[in-house]
Amino acid sequence: MAFCNACGTNITPGSRFCSKCGAPILASTLPSSSGVGTVPPPSSTSSTMPPATVPVASTPQGGGALKVILIVVGVVVLLGILGIASLGFFAWHVARQAHVRQNGDNVKVDTPFGSVETTKDPEDAVRNLGVDLYPGADVRKNGSSSASFGGVHTATVNAESSDSVDKVSTFYKAKFPNAMVNSSDGGRCTIISNEHGSMVTINIESEGDKTKILITTVSHKSNSSDSSSR
Repeated sequence: MAFCNACGTNITPGSRFCSKCGAPILASTLPSSSGVGTVPPPSSTSSTMPPATVPVASTPQGGGALKVILIVVGVVVLLGILGIASLGFFAWHVARQAHVRQNGDNVKVDTPFGSVETTKDPEDAVRNLGVDLYPGADVRKNGSSSASFGGVHTATVNAESSDSVDKVSTFYKAKFPNAMVNSSDGGRCTIISNEHGSMVTINIESEGDKTKILITTVSHKSNSSDSSSR
């Protein structure tokens, strides 16, 4: 119900003037036709909504790392296959060009890189040794050999003597007074010398009632005659 602002008389709905005092009725005092107050529109700030954010699917990192690993593994496998193939071809080429000649215990192999000569004849091994054999020592065929490749010559002589280790050691120590290694330990003696471009290793040890003598030399062919003059 609305009232006149001037005299307080009740105002009939729809009237524009007070029926008692004739004062104009203000629009603000009139009730709404629906009987419900007007609800102010929402402010612009309250109606403004932030734009919706659409999630972007990220690319999984594990897939890229797996690809890199697979590529690396593939490259390694490929290089391995190429290496094996190259090695096989090289070996086939060398085998094709190699020629083997055998005469008893003497074997000679001619390759594209030079000739290799080996012998298991103990007498040849002693001649190629370049070191004096202990007087009266018996040369064993097993373990005696010599070989030549290019300018390098190797020889090994396996011998035995009935003399004591001390007596045999004294003989070879006198032959190599400037040896790099000259040691004796009970029933064993080791002498290592590097003179005139030749490496000489002498091992002397007791073996039952015998003394075992194992001599190995590595030298250049041009130095063999110098070593044999000892």
